[in-house]
Amino acid sequence: MAESGSVWRLLLVGLVFHLVYIGTVFDCYFTSPVVHGMKQHSLHRAEAKRLVLIVGDGLRADLLLAKNGFRMIPGAPEIVAPHLRSIIETRGAFGISHTRVPTESRPGHVALIGGMYEDVSAVTKGWKTNPVDFDSVFNQSSATYSFGSPDILPMFARGATPGKVEMWCYDEHEEDFTKDATALDVWVLDHLRTLFHNATSDPTLDARLRGDRTVFFLHLLGLDTTGHSYRPHSKEYMANIQVVDEIVKQTEELFREFYADEETAFVFTADHGMSKIGNHGDGDPDNTRTPLIAWGKGVRGPLPDTTPSSHDEYSEPWGLSHLARRDVEQADVPVLMSSLIGVNWPVNSVGVLPDVDPTKPGYLLPADGEKTQAEAALVNAKVILEHYHIKHEDKRTHSLFYRQYPYFAAHEDVEDVPGKTALRDIGHLIEQGHFTQARLQAKELIEHALGGLRYLQTYDRLMIRGIVIAAYLGWIAFGAVSILLPATSNSLTSAFPIHVAATAVLGAFYALFAKQRSPWSFYLYILFPCYFWDQVFARASTPLLSYLKQGGVGSIVGYIVRGALVVAALQSMVAGYTHRPIWSAWFVVLGVLWPLFLWPKELLVRHWRLLAAWTTSCLATAVFPMLSVHQQESLIAISVGGVVMYVIGMTGLLKIQHPDPKEHNRHKVVIFWLLFELGWSILFTNFIVWDLRDKKPVPRSWRVVAWGTFLSSITTPFILPAPRSIPYGRLLSFFLGFGVCFVWLAISVEGLFYIAYSLTLCLWIEVETALRAHKRAKEEPSTSKTHDVARTYRPHADDLRIAVFFLFFVQVAFFGTGNVASISSFYLEPVYRLVPIFSPFLMAALLILKIVSPYTILAMAFSMLNARLDLPPFSLVLVALTLTDVMTITFFLNVTDTGSWLEIGQTISFFCISSLLLVWSAGICAVGELLMAGQPRGLDTSGSKERDISSVQLGNGRDKVS
Repeated sequence: MAESGSVWRLLLVGLVFHLVYIGTVFDCYFTSPVVHGMKQHSLHRAEAKRLVLIVGDGLRADLLLAKNGFRMIPGAPEIVAPHLRSIIETRGAFGISHTRVPTESRPGHVALIGGMYEDVSAVTKGWKTNPVDFDSVFNQSSATYSFGSPDILPMFARGATPGKVEMWCYDEHEEDFTKDATALDVWVLDHLRTLFHNATSDPTLDARLRGDRTVFFLHLLGLDTTGHSYRPHSKEYMANIQVVDEIVKQTEELFREFYADEETAFVFTADHGMSKIGNHGDGDPDNTRTPLIAWGKGVRGPLPDTTPSSHDEYSEPWGLSHLARRDVEQADVPVLMSSLIGVNWPVNSVGVLPDVDPTKPGYLLPADGEKTQAEAALVNAKVILEHYHIKHEDKRTHSLFYRQYPYFAAHEDVEDVPGKTALRDIGHLIEQGHFTQARLQAKELIEHALGGLRYLQTYDRLMIRGIVIAAYLGWIAFGAVSILLPATSNSLTSAFPIHVAATAVLGAFYALFAKQRSPWSFYLYILFPCYFWDQVFARASTPLLSYLKQGGVGSIVGYIVRGALVVAALQSMVAGYTHRPIWSAWFVVLGVLWPLFLWPKELLVRHWRLLAAWTTSCLATAVFPMLSVHQQESLIAISVGGVVMYVIGMTGLLKIQHPDPKEHNRHKVVIFWLLFELGWSILFTNFIVWDLRDKKPVPRSWRVVAWGTFLSSITTPFILPAPRSIPYGRLLSFFLGFGVCFVWLAISVEGLFYIAYSLTLCLWIEVETALRAHKRAKEEPSTSKTHDVARTYRPHADDLRIAVFFLFFVQVAFFGTGNVASISSFYLEPVYRLVPIFSPFLMAALLILKIVSPYTILAMAFSMLNARLDLPPFSLVLVALTLTDVMTITFFLNVTDTGSWLEIGQTISFFCISSLLLVWSAGICAVGELLMAGQPRGLDTSGSKERDISSVQLGNGRDKVS
C-alpha cells in the first residue's frame, strides 16, 4: 500500500461496507411481518358493549402484585394496589403478558392494540409522526376515545379511519422528569370525567358514547417517567402504583355512574416493564413481564389453581398461588379485546386467544358457553391462516424453487387452499356440538399456521447468511491483500477472466433478486462480496502460487499459527460481552504477563520505571470491569473523578513547556479556561443533584450555567486548539474538554474509569515506542531503510499485536461507560441534570456523547502512536478493521429470534455494538489524524525536550530511548 490514496480508499470502502452491513441483521432475522389483502373475521355476537383498556406504561408485574414488594421502604404497605388485587381475588382473571424486544412504548402498544410484533428496527421510526400501516382494535371499533401521552396516542389516531379515534393529549412539556409524574395520570382521569360530564349536555356526544363496540383507552405514563427518574424500587414508584390503582377504581365508578349497567369490560396491562436501574428496551426479564388483569362483562372470575400449578418462583411471593394464573403473549391481548366487544379481529394480528386451548383456563365467560369459545378458536385459525395464504402465494409466485411448509405440503393434492380441509372439519365439529375437540383441532391448526408463517418469514435466511459470511470473509481477505499486495498494472491486466466471472455471479444474483422481488438492500449487499473476492483473486492468485512453488509452505504454517492466536484473542473478546471479568483478565495479561514473559530482559532493566507505571495503570483499569453494572448515584465518586481530572490538568499546566513563548501562552490560556469550566461543572453538578433529590425545581439560571459549561468545555479544544508541536499538550486539552461529560453525565465511577483509561493509553504510546526503538537498535545497518521509503507501509509482526490491542481498547472504551451486555443499560438519571423535559432524541444524543468521549482520547493516542512509529496514517487502523470481522461473523451467526427475549435482545445488541464500535473508531481516528496533524514523527523525537517533559507528566521517569 504505497500511496496514501490507497489508504484512504481502503478505509472508505471499509467504513461504507460495515455501515451498510449493519442492516443485514434485520433483513435476515427481523423483517416486517406486515402484509395486506387479508379477509376480515369476527364473532357473531359481542359479550360486552364497550371496552376500557388501561395501560400503565413501564409497570412491572412483580411490583404491582407482590406482597411486601417494597419492604426496603420504611412504612410501605403490604399491598400497594389493593383495588386491583381485590379484582383478581373476587371478580377477574389475571396472568403475565410477555412482551418482546425491543421493550419500548411504540412496539409494545402496537402489539397490545394491533396484535402483531413490529420488526426490531421499527423502534427507530419514532413515536408520534408515523401513522401505523396495519390494522388495530381501535380501527375496528365504532369509536375510540383515547387519553394520555402525545408520544403514543397520535400514531393510532392518524393511522385509523378518519374520525374514528379521538384523542386528548397533555402538552409535551408536561413530561418533566423533575416534577411529580403522577400528575400526568391524574390528568387522564380528569379528562375522562370531563368527557362524561360534557355528554350530559350534548345529546350527540351522549348517543355516540352509548353506542356498541366502543373503546376507551387510558394511557398512564407516570410510572414510566417515575421509574426512569427514581428507579422501580423507590418510594416514588410505589406511590405512583398507588395512584394508578386509585385511578382504576375511580374509572370503574365513573363508568358505573354514567352507563348505569354492567356492560363494560376492563383490561389492565402494561406495554413493557422496567429494569432495576430504571431502563427498558432490551430483553431483561423485568422488562418483558407485565401484568394482565381482565374483568367486567364477558370475563370469567377467579378460578382455583391448576395441577400442575400455574405459578413459579416469580409469582410465589404474590400470595396468589391459590388462584389460576393464565399467561399470554402480548399480541394475544387484542384478540381477547376483539372477542369481548364483537368487532373484526385486526387483520394483521398473530395473537392466539387464551380460550383456544381447552386444557387451560381462558379469560372469557361467554353467554353461549363453550360454543362461543369454539367459534372464537375457529375465527382465530382463519385470521392466522389468512396471513399464511397471502405470504404463501407471494413466495410461490416469485421464488425460483419454492417449497411449501411441510405440514401444508402434505395436503397439496387434496386442497387448493392450505388449511381449507382443517377449517371445514373444525366447523363440522362445532355443528355437531363437539366443542372441546373443535378447540383442540383449532389449536393444532393455529400452531401449524404460525409455524408456516415463521417458515415463510425465514425462507431466505440461509441465502442471506451465506452472502453475509462471504462478504465479511471477503473483506478480511481484501484488507490483507490491499495491505500486503498493492495493485499493479500486471496483476490487473491478467485478471480479465476473474472480472468476467465476478460480473456473471453478480448478474445471476440480481436476476434471482428480481424474480423474488427482494428488497433493494439485497442488491446492495451482494455488491460487496463480489467486489472483494474479485479483487482478492485478481491480486493474490499469481503471487500466492509463485510463493508456494518457491517452497513457502513452512512460513505459511507460521502465519496460520499466528492467525489462530489472533482469532483466539478476538474470540475471548466475544466471550467478554457475557463474561465481564475477561476484560480484567486482559488488563492483567497486558500489564503483567506480556512484559514479564515477552519483553527483552535488557528492556525491562532499562525501562523499569515505565514498566512499573504501565503495570500499575493496567491493574487500576482492570478494577472497573469487576464492578457491578448496577450503580447508585454517587456524588462523592463523581466529585472525586472531577477533582483528579483537575489535578492532572494543573500538573500538565506546570510541567508541559513549549519552546515558543506564544504557543506556551496559548496553551496556558486554553488549559486555564478548561480547568475553570471543570471546576464550575463539579460545583453545579452537586447543586443540581441535591435539588433533584429533594424534588425541588432547578433554577433556570443554573440550567443556563450547566449547558454553558458543558458545551463550552467540549467545544473549546476545537475552537482554541492547543499547539500541535507538543502532542501531549493537545491531548491534555481534549482530555479536560471531554472530561465534563463524566461530571455532568456520570452516575458514579465513570470519571475515574476515564482517567485510568486515558493514562493507560498514554503509557501504551511510550511502551510501544520503547519496544520499536529496541527492535530497530538490534537490526543490522544493512537492513535499515532510508527515509525516502518511510511512507511505504511495510508490515511488522508487532503490527498485528498492536492492532489486536487497539481492538481491545475499542471494546473497553465502550465497556467503561456502560454495560456491554446491552445497548439499553445506560443510566438516564444524569441526563435529567441537563434535560428535565422528556426529549428522547436529545437524551439519546447526550448518552451517545458520553459513550464516544473516550474514543476521542483513543483516536488521538493512536494517531500519536502512528507518528511515533513513523507509520502512514490509518495503517494500523486498517489492520484492526480487517481483524474485527472475526468477531462480527461470530456475533452475526449467534443472533437469534427465538428463545428468551433476554437472549434475543442481547444477541442483537452484541452484533450492533461490534459493528458500530470499530466503524466509529475508524471514523474518529480520521478526526484524530486531523487534530494531531503536524505533530513530530519518528522515534528520533524521543530525545526531544517534549518527550522528557511528557515523561515527567506521565510520571514514568523513563530514560530516553535512542
